[in-house]
Amino acid sequence: MERLKILKTYKIYIGGSFPRTESGRYYQPVNHKGDKLGNICQSSRKDIRNSVVEARKAFSVWSEKSNFNRGQILYRIAEMLEGRKSQFVDELIFQSLSKSNAEKEVNLSIDRLIYYAGWCDKYSQVLDSVNPVASSHFNFSINEPTGVVGLIADQNTSLIGLVSLLAPIIVGGNTCVVIASENLPLSAITFAEVLNSSDVPAGVVNIITGFLDELIKPLTTHMDINSIAYSGKSEKIKKQLKESSALNLKRINVYSRDWIKPVSQDLYLISDFQEIKTTWHPIENIGGSSSQY
Repeated sequence: MERLKILKTYKIYIGGSFPRTESGRYYQPVNHKGDKLGNICQSSRKDIRNSVVEARKAFSVWSEKSNFNRGQILYRIAEMLEGRKSQFVDELIFQSLSKSNAEKEVNLSIDRLIYYAGWCDKYSQVLDSVNPVASSHFNFSINEPTGVVGLIADQNTSLIGLVSLLAPIIVGGNTCVVIASENLPLSAITFAEVLNSSDVPAGVVNIITGFLDELIKPLTTHMDINSIAYSGKSEKIKKQLKESSALNLKRINVYSRDWIKPVSQDLYLISDFQEIKTTWHPIENIGGSSSQY
């Protein structure tokens, strides 16, 4: 008798745990052969709200860690991903990639994490500045994390598109709420399992699955999200982002890159999710008969 195949239920990742969606719904995307990929949680606006609450709570913990410590944690993520490489390759093949392309995507994802881990304690030295001013002031600009970032992951890749934007977001001390690829969600949730075992504090990264049409509006209109990152070319989504994000002046970053290419790893992706704080510090100007400030 043929054995009944059991489809895995891929739960969402919120606040360091793996709950089922509060809606109780699921959907079953298929690959190019028509095979069902699994039982995927069809998240709701309540899941978005729960994710943002957890991301905001984790922000102070994550942003106050030293840059060096964040680099250690990103390197640990890469180590854990390396240890589960074969599982990710199998999932990508199941989602219709060839074996060579699947191996390439996983290897690039690991390398990309290492790349950004190396920048953790160095980006501020490159992006911060001391500014010349024509007055008796010491003037300097420093980068600070934006806050909670909503990430709409690339819909045409399962892993590399997610990693390529998630890494620069969290490198700079931000926390993140991710909407995974609607039709290729497997690697995103398996990556959440990697995060959960990689010293990443609970709530720093929250990953939900479901239908974009249902989830974009509650994400982009949420008043406690400071920035939105979108990877894709949909003009409809771009317009929706601009309209809904105007409510609290969220920063919008739109990317249409081929994340497989090496040029897609970039120091300035980190700066896209930083706020510049400039400080004017008065100094004594000694000259003439008296001191002036």
